[in-house]
Amino acid sequence: MILLDKVSAAYGSRTVLDNLSMHVRRSERVALAGANGVGKSSLLRVITGQLTAAGTVRVDGQDPARLPPRKRARLMAVVPQEIPNDIPFSAGDFVMLGRTALLPRFSAPTAADLRAAEEAMRLTDTWDLRQRPFPEMSGGEQQRIALAMALSSRPEVILLDEPTSHLDLRHRIDLMRLLDRLCQERGITVLMVVHDLTLASQFFPRIALLHQGRVLSDGTPADVLRPDILQTAYGCPVSVFPLSGTPAICVLPRA
Repeated sequence: MILLDKVSAAYGSRTVLDNLSMHVRRSERVALAGANGVGKSSLLRVITGQLTAAGTVRVDGQDPARLPPRKRARLMAVVPQEIPNDIPFSAGDFVMLGRTALLPRFSAPTAADLRAAEEAMRLTDTWDLRQRPFPEMSGGEQQRIALAMALSSRPEVILLDEPTSHLDLRHRIDLMRLLDRLCQERGITVLMVVHDLTLASQFFPRIALLHQGRVLSDGTPADVLRPDILQTAYGCPVSVFPLSGTPAICVLPRA
């Protein structure tokens, strides 16, 4: 579904991706991990066509940089890490923005658009917040509304940039379970930037670990979350141990 072959990208003279290759299959759920500044968010921007890159980039066989905006919006949606806090909309109107790219120019939302927005808000447990002004909501509530907006377009691919950073423990688990359902029941492909490696090991069958703009390690949590690999990626000693009674792996930095 997402094919990256020998991809390089830069901001001016600063290289952020260097000959990176990876393939995410349809309906797969992949965590994208690595230290700050290794190119995780930049990789999402390359996939959406927002950042020009050398090499081959394909989403469902198409070059995202060449897709018309409406077609790109139907194919994939993005949940950013930070959301402007001064958006003068209610939560419900904010979610409807996810349908805007699908509408003919100057057309009002249809009943189908309203149903899609309601469905997305119910999936994310935000329907009761629909009348709330977006700027008055907590960071966690805004993050869930942003996910609802992404889901309202019913995309084939969802790209998430560290969406759990403002979520409490319960809503983190709810989000992870929802992403699992979207993959299993709707065939949606999920690529998510994750800093919480323990959480990633609980809910992602595959982790791609970036280092210096390339994929350092790519595989199951057991394959990737090893002390030697993590020390290379993060530049500090790391302790790794299984969580009793679960398949999860706990990752802690050592002082």
